[in-house]
Amino acid sequence: QKLDLVMVSVTADPTWFAALKEEKKAGRIRYIGVQTIVVKNQSAQLEALMRNEPLDFIGVDYDLSNRHVEDTILPLARERKIGVMAFFPFSNNGGVSCNPGTRNLFARVGSTPLPEWAAEFDAKTWAHFFLKYIISHPAVTVVTPATSQPKNMLDNIGGGIGRLPNEAARKRM
Repeated sequence: QKLDLVMVSVTADPTWFAALKEEKKAGRIRYIGVQTIVVKNQSAQLEALMRNEPLDFIGVDYDLSNRHVEDTILPLARERKIGVMAFFPFSNNGGVSCNPGTRNLFARVGSTPLPEWAAEFDAKTWAHFFLKYIISHPAVTVVTPATSQPKNMLDNIGGGIGRLPNEAARKRM
C-alpha cells in the first residue's frame, strides 16, 4: 500500500525525482532518498541533489578508513535535515572501495587487541569499535552492517548498546 523509503542511485535519470515527488504527494511513498556506494567519485552529484531535491535520506559508504563524507556530505545532511544511512561500516563492500587495499577493517586489525580505552564507550569487540564510530556521528541516522551470520548479528547489536564515543574519542579512534 505504501513504501516507507524509495532510494535511487545518485546517477538516476533526473525525471525520476518528479515521479517520486508525485508518489510522495499522493501518499504512496513516505521518504525519498539517493544512494551511492562510491561517494568520492560522485560527491559533487550527491551534493547537488542534496541541495536541489527535497531528499529525506541519503545512503553513503562510510567507515573508519573511508571518511571523506565527513568533509561536506554529512555536514550538509545535518544542515538540510536529511537522514543518513551508512553502508559498509566495516569497509567490506564487495571490492567496490574508495580506498583500494582497505576493503576489510577486520583484516587490517588482524589479531591486534582492542585498545583498553575503548571501554570508555563500551566497545568490547572490534565490531563495536567500528560501529560506534559511525553511529556516534551526529548526522548518521542508521548503519547497515549487512551480515547473514547470527553470531555477527549479535556482535553488531552490541555496537548500538551503551555509551558512544565523544568527539575526542572519535579523533583518537
